[in-house]
Amino acid sequence: MTPPESIAQPTPLPSGFATTPEDDALARRATYLSLGVSVALLAFKFWGYRVTQSQAVFSDAMETIVNVVAAGLAMVVLAIAFKPADKEHPYGHGKVEFFSAAFEGGLIAFASVMICVEAVQSLIRGSEVKSIGLGLAVTIAAGLVNAGLGLYLLRSGRKHKSATLEASGQHVLSDFWTSAGVAIGLILVKATGYVWIDSLAALLVGLLLGWTGMRLVRRSIGGLLDEEDQSVLRDLLNIVGRERPTGIIQLHHLRVIRSGRYHHIDAHCVVPEFWDVAEAHAHTDAFEARLMKDYPYPGELHLHVDPCRRAYCRVCDAPDCPIRRQPFEHQRQLSLEEMTNPEEPMQFKRELV
Repeated sequence: MTPPESIAQPTPLPSGFATTPEDDALARRATYLSLGVSVALLAFKFWGYRVTQSQAVFSDAMETIVNVVAAGLAMVVLAIAFKPADKEHPYGHGKVEFFSAAFEGGLIAFASVMICVEAVQSLIRGSEVKSIGLGLAVTIAAGLVNAGLGLYLLRSGRKHKSATLEASGQHVLSDFWTSAGVAIGLILVKATGYVWIDSLAALLVGLLLGWTGMRLVRRSIGGLLDEEDQSVLRDLLNIVGRERPTGIIQLHHLRVIRSGRYHHIDAHCVVPEFWDVAEAHAHTDAFEARLMKDYPYPGELHLHVDPCRRAYCRVCDAPDCPIRRQPFEHQRQLSLEEMTNPEEPMQFKRELV
């Protein structure tokens, strides 16, 4: 069986990072904007704290210090992550983004501890809040700016497949909710006259930040340890269901290594035993190219070819098979459990006995 010309000359797989210099420039621009806005907000919030002496405003300002450090770190990290693969780093430099996100999560958790300690001390010794109206204005204005910046960073991170930008976006959005909590606390202080509510609001903000920081650390460690991402695997399953051509009988032992935004994928692919090496190579190369064309992340896919060993005849749609034992009945729909299983399905193993 001679493979058709379109299969015999498959589209080559991407090499290095499958993004344009324009994409990289836009991602870097997002980090510059984040740093500039964070520095301005830091000065604005600490001015608000000096005027109001509010512990809640102080907690909001403390988180912005983390924003500034994280934005500066993101500029360095993206410069490294965007470097193409080289001899010393054959899988690229993308995993540095997970280090960045973990470091940012650690900074958030540290800031939450400082905020909680200060809030508890303030609850014990008592405090005085001044110029509540001004504090509200500062907090609301800063919160609205953070909401806009956070949504922009999150959208940029998803567009450019950057874990660093996504982590920064999530963090800045958490800063918006921090400001919202601070504003509610100040409103309650103004309405009731109970100054301790300000310290309580700061404590709640600190606890929320601690949860946000630990969540970022947990997600980053998962990326560093190549933890399975179920959403990524489901994307692959859907693409396989749409693009699987004649002769690609079954896939198993699917694995995905995430190197930042760049993904390295490998799997075992069962093909008709009567195909020669050139045919099997041409068909699987074409299948790889079709899958990666629709895959939402830049990356590469490598298929290890397994012969059918005449065990899949009922579900193999290869025409003119000279070694078929049973007539073709239907093409099987693959499941996520089957694709990620290191072993072939048991029902087909039994056919080999």
